[in-house]
Amino acid sequence: MQNRPKPSFNNRGRNPNFRREQQQEHRTNKMIRVPEVRLVGENIEVGVYKTEDALRMAEEQGLDLVEISPNAAPPVCRIIDYNKFLYEKKKKEKEMKANAHKSEVKEIRFTPNTDDHDFDFKAKHAEKFLKDGNKVKTYVQFKGRAIMFKERGELILLKFAERLAEVGGLEGMPTMEGKRMIAIFAPKTAKKKDKQPKEAKEPKEPRVAESKQEDSAQ
Repeated sequence: MQNRPKPSFNNRGRNPNFRREQQQEHRTNKMIRVPEVRLVGENIEVGVYKTEDALRMAEEQGLDLVEISPNAAPPVCRIIDYNKFLYEKKKKEKEMKANAHKSEVKEIRFTPNTDDHDFDFKAKHAEKFLKDGNKVKTYVQFKGRAIMFKERGELILLKFAERLAEVGGLEGMPTMEGKRMIAIFAPKTAKKKDKQPKEAKEPKEPRVAESKQEDSAQ
């Protein structure tokens, strides 16, 4: 029985650009193998072109033909500097991540015997957390026989809610979880912005009244 040659599973020789195409986010230049494309963008006449003509136009400008919408019929392409395009895209994504605020839940702990000084100190921290857009989870910790003073813990949390009323609101009434009485506050930043346009409109009314008085005097 003759030995038959084993089939080769090495695809590198068949398509040297295969790995490059997988790594790139967009098809560019010779990777675009459809017969025609729709060109959009600046410094060109928008329309459908043969792919070879679009490639020639890109080469003449020293730029790349980039497929930006592969599922369209025909695919939509732009003639741009692809490296510059990727750089600007990554830069925008980095800026968006830096500006995006990740909301956190900050915890503040009380005891049934928390004094006024400690209460004010923790209230200032809570105000800062809420102004920064974070939620605040406050709780009164009961130890041993202190569980008998649940009413005192509830009063502390409700007093705390009054203190934070301008910057945060209770998500619900205080509840018991084990030996803790918990209350969660959410920031009120959005409501503050809504009040600004109303205040800006108020000065307009006296001006109208003054103009009417001048007309009557004449």
